[in-house]
Amino acid sequence: MEHILSNLNSVQRTAVLHGDGPLIIFAGAGTGKTRVITHRIAYLLSQGASPYEILAVTFTNKAADEMRKRVDALVPGSGRSVWVSTFHSFGARFLRSEAKALGLAEDFLVYDVVDQKNIVKKCLEELGLDEKRFKPWRLVETISRAKDELLDADSFAIHAMTSGDPFRQAAASVYSLYSKKLKSAGSLDFGDLLMLTVNALRDNKEILERYQNRFKYVLVDEYQDTNRAQYLLAKYLSQKHGNICVVGDDDQSIYSWRGADIKNILEFEKDYPNCKMVKLEQNYRSTSNILASAWSVVKNNSTRADKKVWTENAGGNVVKIVDTENEIEEAQWIVDELEKLKKNEGCNLLDFAVFYRTNAQSRVLEDAFRRSGIPYIVVGTLRFYERAEVKDILAYLKMIHNPKDNLVFRRIINSPRRGIGKTSLETLDRFAAEKNVSLWESLSMINETEISGGAKKAFTGFKALIDGLRLVKSSLTIKEIALQVLEKTLYVKELEAEDTTESKMRIENLQELISAIDEFEQRSSDKSLAGYLMSVALVSGIDDMSKDADAARVTLMTLHLAKGLEFKSVFITGLEEGLFPIGESSFDRDDLEEERRLMYVGMTRAKDHLYLTWAAQRRVFGKSQWNMPSRFIEEARRGGFAEKILHANSAGNTTYIDKEEPVIRYEEPEDISGYNLGSRVRHQLFGDGKVIEKSGSGDDLKLVVLFDSGQWKKLYAKYANLAMV
Repeated sequence: MEHILSNLNSVQRTAVLHGDGPLIIFAGAGTGKTRVITHRIAYLLSQGASPYEILAVTFTNKAADEMRKRVDALVPGSGRSVWVSTFHSFGARFLRSEAKALGLAEDFLVYDVVDQKNIVKKCLEELGLDEKRFKPWRLVETISRAKDELLDADSFAIHAMTSGDPFRQAAASVYSLYSKKLKSAGSLDFGDLLMLTVNALRDNKEILERYQNRFKYVLVDEYQDTNRAQYLLAKYLSQKHGNICVVGDDDQSIYSWRGADIKNILEFEKDYPNCKMVKLEQNYRSTSNILASAWSVVKNNSTRADKKVWTENAGGNVVKIVDTENEIEEAQWIVDELEKLKKNEGCNLLDFAVFYRTNAQSRVLEDAFRRSGIPYIVVGTLRFYERAEVKDILAYLKMIHNPKDNLVFRRIINSPRRGIGKTSLETLDRFAAEKNVSLWESLSMINETEISGGAKKAFTGFKALIDGLRLVKSSLTIKEIALQVLEKTLYVKELEAEDTTESKMRIENLQELISAIDEFEQRSSDKSLAGYLMSVALVSGIDDMSKDADAARVTLMTLHLAKGLEFKSVFITGLEEGLFPIGESSFDRDDLEEERRLMYVGMTRAKDHLYLTWAAQRRVFGKSQWNMPSRFIEEARRGGFAEKILHANSAGNTTYIDKEEPVIRYEEPEDISGYNLGSRVRHQLFGDGKVIEKSGSGDDLKLVVLFDSGQWKKLYAKYANLAMV
């Protein structure tokens, strides 16, 4: 017992020593969540519980493996027999055990998302539905979300019929045929692993009783991330004994877009009125300055439990808010500051992380680290120039430059899809080999081939497209050529029609590619297409990055991937309205609160240093866009928790500003406009607010006004008709 309870604070001990009955543990960032779960399992074993009576479920294989190892270390032997797994692994094991009773093949296969997409495409073909109108990826997402909500094909069809939505009605037809195809193949998808398990427990009393009798204790990790199916799975299994323990933090609920429902954790007390609540609020990761600033942000959410993390690690480095002129300066400033920290504090590159809201933002950061020779790794995604959509458009540019490249030809001949099948391409390949010409040259002799009429037309259309672009390339800039490619190939329109989370990210990456080309043309003396393609080839083939997975590198990742990690120094970039929080100027409350929780997650990854950066200008689709600082910056400052503000200008100078200053201060030439920083003003449309930034003078005087509604607006003083309040 002493071994189990050692190194636990008093609140952690309370959670670990809880007896029978429901238990909810609100575990704030860095408060030792995994330690409490594993020690509680060890405690239950020490009190005579059989390892076969305990089930612990979480979300990732990594988390499950870590939990299993810790329990085994605390209680060698019996600890390794506890059932610790992910939700989906539990479902797969359950369904294999109960396959006969449920009418499933014991050797069923589980299809991944690629398999799902291929089946959906086949369904569309058989149903006579246009794949361009009803995108396979979007249909896969729709079916998956339906299964999360426990809607089988028949139930979904009823909902679709009453909705009046043509897409949902088409999706219902696809879902029905898709289900039949899975059944005939004796296969399941990931959604089935949970939906069929929950349905079996709900509908089969004998099976339900058997599993309820077995699992006397059920523990659920990351409960704030559970969806409807996972919520009911935990509820059914724990219903008999009532010994359900859930651990999570509503302030770190950031996955609603994949079905997570924050109400599951916030309404736990309603589901289990006699539950014991324990709040883990002592943070062992971050300094008090970092925690205070993060609290100053998340406390603005109305949908949250009452709690506040704290630490004995008082003071520490101040949170620095950094404004730069553009995204290139932002990236370079991060590199320079990182170098200083590395030199002055002896930090390892593994101690640094740079977070961003969207994958497309990594490109400028990658360029800055590469130019500086600092090794880095992009976590959870490909490097920018390795992403499929980026490689596709670059392949078009290569084709325009040199159409005889067969490798490039094969990459783009059916991207986007032109209805050219594998057989037709193989026929063209053989013909080109016989004639000893490139695939491109063989298109001029297409009528001599045995290719079918439809495919011939598609090949001819492709040739006309490339010929047309080659004809005008000498009179266009590289950016203009790339934009012509996007327009004439309908590449972006196809992604827009797909309308999925993935397709939107791919569009963002293409917008970033245009910005990268624009940047190249502005800074390079060789503005030719050949020059650009050479520069990209050098980027794509970089050989200064260590291939050793354990090598010291700076970590670059999106904020969604940062959850559960920690670093000594964290840079959160792109803190601009519309980018983070992402979206338009007016936000749905629930969406905005999730963005705020995402900010909180990012801030609480930092142990010693936290930097919040934004750029006044950022290129979007090759065009410079003026930005206003994110509302999260102002929130992070409230209460004086960000003790100093760091202003970095184009000359590389920095200005430190005391925490007493009410707003970010910029050193501007004195003017007689009457608009001073902090001045209260009134706008006919937006109401009252205060001036928080000035730039320019005279007719070019620009003001950023923080209105009392929470909106930020950048206004030309000459035309805004602002009244002093």
